[in-house]
Amino acid sequence: MARTWADLAGLRIGILGAGIEGRHAFARLKDSASVLVVVDDNPDASIESKPVLSGPQGFEALCTCDVIVKSPGFSRYRPDLMNLAERGIPLVGALGLSLNEVDPQRVIAVTGTKGKSTTSSIIFHLAQGLGLRSLLIGNIGATPPAREELASYDLIVAEVSSFQALDLEQSPGVVVVTSLGTDHVDWHGSPEQYRHDKLQLTRLEGTHRSVLQGRDELLRSNAHDIGGQLVWSTGVAGEWASALGLVGTHNQANAELARTALIEAGVSGADDDEKLAAAAAGFTPLRGRLTLIARHEGVSFIDDSLATNVTPTMAALDAMEGQRLALLIGGFDRGIDYQVLIERLAHRADPTLVIGLPDSGPNLVSHILALSTTTRGSTATTIDEAVRQAWDFVAGGGVVLMSPAAPSFSQFSNWKERSDAFAQAVTAVTGKAPLTFG
Repeated sequence: MARTWADLAGLRIGILGAGIEGRHAFARLKDSASVLVVVDDNPDASIESKPVLSGPQGFEALCTCDVIVKSPGFSRYRPDLMNLAERGIPLVGALGLSLNEVDPQRVIAVTGTKGKSTTSSIIFHLAQGLGLRSLLIGNIGATPPAREELASYDLIVAEVSSFQALDLEQSPGVVVVTSLGTDHVDWHGSPEQYRHDKLQLTRLEGTHRSVLQGRDELLRSNAHDIGGQLVWSTGVAGEWASALGLVGTHNQANAELARTALIEAGVSGADDDEKLAAAAAGFTPLRGRLTLIARHEGVSFIDDSLATNVTPTMAALDAMEGQRLALLIGGFDRGIDYQVLIERLAHRADPTLVIGLPDSGPNLVSHILALSTTTRGSTATTIDEAVRQAWDFVAGGGVVLMSPAAPSFSQFSNWKERSDAFAQAVTAVTGKAPLTFG
């Protein structure tokens, strides 16, 4: 049975995680649960001055709970959480509890290794332009409102991470998968488990259509692991999508995927190019996702800071074909396989400089240079230094691309800080403020 927030009333509830989702869960449950236990790995965390337990004391407290509302960052494969599951204590997620409160046929859920944020945003923007009262929630959007307000929306668009996919209990009416690669191996345990968990959203109970990016070969090869009625989108968006202002063929494919999802959801006007073109007007590309932030003296500066694994960086390189390129790469090293990216950069036909940033960048550059006699490489300790090197290389015409293929941790607390650092470095070189982005 799919649980809602109301089903937790009167129960002893554990909240695992004192971050954004934990605080949301606390606010939703503080007046209805019989007991609330808050647990976090950080012993200094707190929610509304309520003590937060950690370590063995926290685990013991969770063992006494009827249900645990888990924040997505806590892996279900942690031994302590697997122990709780073996004891028969349900682990649920805040997003799933909210989605279970509405008609699933009014929900489009979007997941994928790359492209899910852009595709979710396009679906939401187009739906609004086509006259629907729409809401964007989940990994990118707002925290879900209370049941009464949630029910007032014509369409709910939910971006779902691989972590959250395991927290949902019933399928939305339309599930969109933008791509399939390898990411978050530290959370899921292996590339194979990551892919299986990512596709879990398509295998949930309930009548639904799975709208899939047919241009993704790995997704096609894993079709046996996909549930629902399969709908493959194989094209790129036509002229109607020009107002979206997106860079790269893969983003045009995301736009077409968004259109297909709206058609499958039964949205009126989604199959009409003229209406779609009008609906597309005013879209603001998302920051950090292959976003053009400045042009100066023939050079384009593109921020793809949210490229935290190989797949989006490969897509960014596709978009840069035929152009002189300086690529900033590297970040927190979580042990994923970079060989396909190394070979791609080593054999790139156009003039290329790869600048390695801490921690993983210098090692990647050395592997690229070992395979190539044409691609140039260097290292930098800061983004400021890297942008100056990049500007010298492409001066007169080309692209400076920040697409790290690695998380930001170790130098930055999150990808937005890294994005800000890139924008500031670009401003220092060009003397111009970055273009506006969402």
